[in-house]
Amino acid sequence: MQVDPNYTARLSAAISASTAQEQTLTSELSSGLAVSSLSANPVAASANVGLASQLAGLDSFVQSSSSEQGVLQVTDSTLGEVVTQVTSAISLATQGANGTLNTADLASIAQEAAGIRDNVLSLANTSYQGSYLFSGSQGTTKPFTLDSTTSPATATYNGDQVTSSLTTPSGQSVTLNVPGSSVFTAAGTSLLGTLNQLVSDLQSGNSSGAAADSSALTAALGTVNQQRSTIDTSLTQLTNTTSYAQTQAALVETQQSGLLSADTATVATSLQMAEVQHQALISVASSLGQNDLFSYLK
Repeated sequence: MQVDPNYTARLSAAISASTAQEQTLTSELSSGLAVSSLSANPVAASANVGLASQLAGLDSFVQSSSSEQGVLQVTDSTLGEVVTQVTSAISLATQGANGTLNTADLASIAQEAAGIRDNVLSLANTSYQGSYLFSGSQGTTKPFTLDSTTSPATATYNGDQVTSSLTTPSGQSVTLNVPGSSVFTAAGTSLLGTLNQLVSDLQSGNSSGAAADSSALTAALGTVNQQRSTIDTSLTQLTNTTSYAQTQAALVETQQSGLLSADTATVATSLQMAEVQHQALISVASSLGQNDLFSYLK
């Protein structure tokens, strides 16, 4: 019988490999992770990078969306109050147009109309978290100022026409604001301009003017409702898309967990087999040290 001169070296290498396998399986069993580095499984680790990027994008959108939903909710609530104020102003204009009121009555209604005008102006200048809602992209600029030295008074818009938006994970663009000029001083249906005219007409006893103001206010109310509808639509889009993004994020996390996690039962079985194999190799090595080498040459 010939002796393999590399037998001892191969046996030593096998023991080292067996030890390394035991360590790897023990680590997977204790950590619960099958992939801990790119070298462990480049394909799985690469896939994990893609999933992590996708998850980061979804989380970023959810955070941005949650913040913008707050802005949209305040905007919607503000415009809802504007609708209430304008409805009251239309009622006052109708009273002032019936032609049966005396000067004192008209003056009293004029005061009420001026109060409504001031309330609407205040609503138009609403701010949320330090930023004005209706100044376009000029969040630190107060949108409207009122010049009461003219007759009728004059409202000036100080913001811009910029409309901001948020892109959803699917690529949709959601409108986040409406410029104040589109709501309160729109061409042909200027709400603040009509309210100023109503106050002036009532103060001067111009009942026919009040009738025209009533019609103009109704048109302005339509514009407010139209812009509010834009906000409502955006709020619904963000609410639904955020819910969907959160669901997708949970699915990605599940995929990521499945990609990285070890199968505990399988790993435990493999570890048990590796330990048996390792003990067998150690036993062979030990027997080589205890017996005369010539006994293996027979």
